[in-house]
Amino acid sequence: MNRPADLLIANARCVATMDAERRELDGGWVAITGGLIEEVGTGAPPTAAQTIDATDCLVTPGLINTHHHLFQNLTRAFPPMTDKPLFGWLQSLYPLWRAIDTDEVYVSAWIGLAELAMSGCTTSTDHLYLHPRGAGDLLTAEIAAARDLGVRFHPTRGSMSLSVKDGGLPPDEVVQDDDTILAACEAAVGRHHDPSWGAMTRIALAPCSPFTVTESLMVRTAELAERLDVRLHTHFAENAEDDAYSLEVYGCRPTEYLERTGWLTDRTWVAHCVMPNPDEIAKLGAAGLGAAHCPSSNLILSSGISPVVDLRAAGVHVGLGVDGSSSADSASLWLEARQAMLLAKLRDGADAGTARMALDIATRGGAACLGRTGELGELSPGAVGDVAVWSLAGPQFAGALADPVEAWLRCGPVAARDTVVAGRPIVRGGELEHPRLGELLTEHDRLARRVQRLA
Repeated sequence: MNRPADLLIANARCVATMDAERRELDGGWVAITGGLIEEVGTGAPPTAAQTIDATDCLVTPGLINTHHHLFQNLTRAFPPMTDKPLFGWLQSLYPLWRAIDTDEVYVSAWIGLAELAMSGCTTSTDHLYLHPRGAGDLLTAEIAAARDLGVRFHPTRGSMSLSVKDGGLPPDEVVQDDDTILAACEAAVGRHHDPSWGAMTRIALAPCSPFTVTESLMVRTAELAERLDVRLHTHFAENAEDDAYSLEVYGCRPTEYLERTGWLTDRTWVAHCVMPNPDEIAKLGAAGLGAAHCPSSNLILSSGISPVVDLRAAGVHVGLGVDGSSSADSASLWLEARQAMLLAKLRDGADAGTARMALDIATRGGAACLGRTGELGELSPGAVGDVAVWSLAGPQFAGALADPVEAWLRCGPVAARDTVVAGRPIVRGGELEHPRLGELLTEHDRLARRVQRLA
């Protein structure tokens, strides 16, 4: 390096690069210039305009959230809705959510993305499937929030076209017809999608679920995504109700439904993927699908335990998702990574779930779900300068000397000490580096009270 780097993260106890060789560098450093990683190494570091001292810290790639519903933090831990499985839970909350507009979506997205950043998340998607009549341009509102915070964002233009009168779950006020949805999807891609390397904003197309959209919309959305060269996302095989609905309405299981609608492709990543059988797991892996594993939400809604170990072995790209803040409630990717580790141990044996497996899911697996392998989710030259710094000091880590990666996830709980996106620190010392946090928390409280009064 002939000139100073823009940012240097130095003196780490360990840098877990999560590169193709999964190198772990004791005493390592990471140099970032122009928003991209310039060099990673050990020994004498280069000079830099700005330095973050990572003494007694584990340094990892920024974590990647592959499934969320940011607006749901307006009804977080809402007591009347917390003791129902998926379908009843949704039907109870739709009447509240149909009141959202651009104000609610901007503020809830800002707060939700801030919460994620404090848990070491540098890239998040959002499945924004609710578009009430007269609510305004909700997708643009949440993209504006992400840009103000400075986080990398992969929102999806979600949709619902089957209301209660059509045999679906949502009320009439929050569904749109197929042609309106497809036109809005194409407009969103044209306005916001950036296909370039290191892009801060990309758009995917995301019909909500098989029980909220027509089969025709699934087919036409897949065709549109192919034409526009963007990714596809939907809820899939989430619980026993989901399976039963698919059998009753479509005459097949969810995996066959994906196949016949043109979704069994490496352009697709699905949310939850709790219920596939062994033959279906093999088929999903052969297609190169991605799957967003949402352990806390699956537990709270009693949906089941996703076969993550088997999915990964079959070739499915498994990422991590916090899911909506009305089912998972806490948008912490560290917590979801720990839950993923523990559930893998419970389901497949004590040696099946390790901290390194969970870190791989939360970084490289998420990058693969979003179609950005080699660009996100690793610390290697040319990848984006997205980094999380985790303190391993204090009483909760006393004695955890042998393995910093295992210590990171088995001890704690912890939040990121520092979160860096595109070479810019947005969390320092555990605090969000933004002057509007207090103001927006106050506004969020007002808006959440307004929405919850509808109950």
